[in-house]
Amino acid sequence: MAKKPSLIPPPGQGGGLMEKLGQMQTEMKRVQAELAEERMTISVGGDAVQIVIDGQVRVHHVQVAPEALAAAQSDTQLLEDLLTSAMNIAIERAQTLGAERLRGLSSGLGLPEL
Repeated sequence: MAKKPSLIPPPGQGGGLMEKLGQMQTEMKRVQAELAEERMTISVGGDAVQIVIDGQVRVHHVQVAPEALAAAQSDTQLLEDLLTSAMNIAIERAQTLGAERLRGLSSGLGLPEL
């Protein structure tokens, strides 16, 4: 019966893998801190609804224009749709930003794409 190859290289033959992983961990923390500070404002319905979200997908502010609130008195479904749309767009953009930043991180260290 054939022996399975080990995924862990013998001592001294790791090709600097542990160092690269340490660098990646440090860089990942730096990128996550940057993403936490980066804000994006998403507007829908001609600025009827605005969402401010960061790169870690945390919502910081939701603003609904007075006109949209007034219109919601007779059409709550419209406001609900605007809020849903704004939240979905904001989440998608924040996730995309985070993925782009982290993808760049792995390629810069010479490791395979995650």
